[in-house]
Amino acid sequence: MKSSKTTNFAAVPLRQVNEPERLETLHSYNILDTDPEQVFNDLAQLSAFICGTPMSLVSLIDTERQWFKARVGLDMQQTPREHAFCQYAMRAPGVYEVADAALDPRFADNPLVTGNPKIRFYAGAPLLSPDGQPLGTLCALDTVPRQLTADQREALRVLARQVMAHLELRRVRAQLEDERQKLDGMLRMANSTGDSLFSNGRAEIFVKQDQRLVRVTTAELQYVEALGDYVNLHTTRERLTVYGTMKDFEAKLPGRDFARIHRKYIVRLDRIVAIEADAALLDGSSANGPVRTPMRVPIGSSYKAGLLNRLTLV
Repeated sequence: MKSSKTTNFAAVPLRQVNEPERLETLHSYNILDTDPEQVFNDLAQLSAFICGTPMSLVSLIDTERQWFKARVGLDMQQTPREHAFCQYAMRAPGVYEVADAALDPRFADNPLVTGNPKIRFYAGAPLLSPDGQPLGTLCALDTVPRQLTADQREALRVLARQVMAHLELRRVRAQLEDERQKLDGMLRMANSTGDSLFSNGRAEIFVKQDQRLVRVTTAELQYVEALGDYVNLHTTRERLTVYGTMKDFEAKLPGRDFARIHRKYIVRLDRIVAIEADAALLDGSSANGPVRTPMRVPIGSSYKAGLLNRLTLV
């Protein structure tokens, strides 16, 4: 059996810390004033069970307060830092133990001893960040004097390391989520820019006709007409019959300029000169050619609302 002899911390120098750096590290975890989490509640409960105490806390030391991420047997959520046993315990080299606070000159007049919750016994293991910054403690408390065994003190140290491991895991997850959101934002921006460039820049497409590739200027394309496994491309100058589907051409044509208005038709929006009942009238004239009679293209009932939403109506 290991010795149960406790360390006299009144005679042991406590860890010296750079307080601004310590607080910066603490705040980097974004843990203060967050809702309870089961994993920390479970570790506090296990601490109380192992140490045989009615109270246990996961305590974090902020500028002017100690705040409890998890608490067992205690109603208060925080206390002033000046009253915190944990502000000493977090800087101790091991488990900081006070066998009887009422007889200890360091704590005999502490309001947490003289008043509720009437602390007599305290044992706290420091929560140390990976770079050695003390953030708080996992502590066990009782209203009667007591002393931990060596095994209990070791268990408290182990549980404190587990608390810190979960704090680290929580921080890493938050950082990854933040990076994911930033990446999603960048991807959305890139996609938006790409779509804009695609829409603005795709002034022509190539289609395969017979054994050759034919370049079609999208500004001259009036509408696309489905013909089974083929489509007719109606331009201001000619009609091209090519192998393909309407889905293929919806993907190729700049969505800003074209719209599907029927299961068999895609039209260029700026070629629409009028809507009559269930048909769109398209301007068939070329820039330098003679004026032609508008062509009539049917509008499918399921597409009409979408088309009207895209047109500027007064």
